[in-house]
Amino acid sequence: MERYEIRLSGSGGQGLILAGKILAEAVAIYDRRNAVQTQSYGPEARGGASRAEVVISDGEIDYPKAMRLDLLLSLTQVSCTKYAGDLKKDGILIVDSEAVTEIPQGDFKVYRTPIMEIAVEQVGKAVVANIVALGIMTAISGVVSEESMEKAILARVPKGTEELNMKAFRMGLETGRSLVAG
Repeated sequence: MERYEIRLSGSGGQGLILAGKILAEAVAIYDRRNAVQTQSYGPEARGGASRAEVVISDGEIDYPKAMRLDLLLSLTQVSCTKYAGDLKKDGILIVDSEAVTEIPQGDFKVYRTPIMEIAVEQVGKAVVANIVALGIMTAISGVVSEESMEKAILARVPKGTEELNMKAFRMGLETGRSLVAG
């Protein structure tokens, strides 16, 4: 792998910064590959724009920002509209189907699924939508191992929430696998 670029985008309060940190940790520490994570968010604590980027490579990473995305996760319509143009040809766009109803034109593969709804109705808490999304991304992209993601999630989530977060991750994996199977 020369360089694989991921952007997690949505609004503040959706846990995307934490999700980016978990993904980078899973790749760098547990999969033993190079990864760098950057983040950006608006001045609002909740509701403002938020994004985390993770660049993964087997070689050195000379520039830490994502420029041509291999994978874009969009949890809001605004983030999808804003960032879909950054996807590479044959890139992957994963959207929350309840929040993102208009998919911009592009030469990329689109996966639609109700991420927030899965978190609320199948896992039991909206706060784990970011972990559901990590499971979906893991299953669809194959860029990080499931075992490494589990270890990184357990290392990063608040104490006492491990079981809930593992349930969210597994629901995401199951969802991602069903999306790939078509």
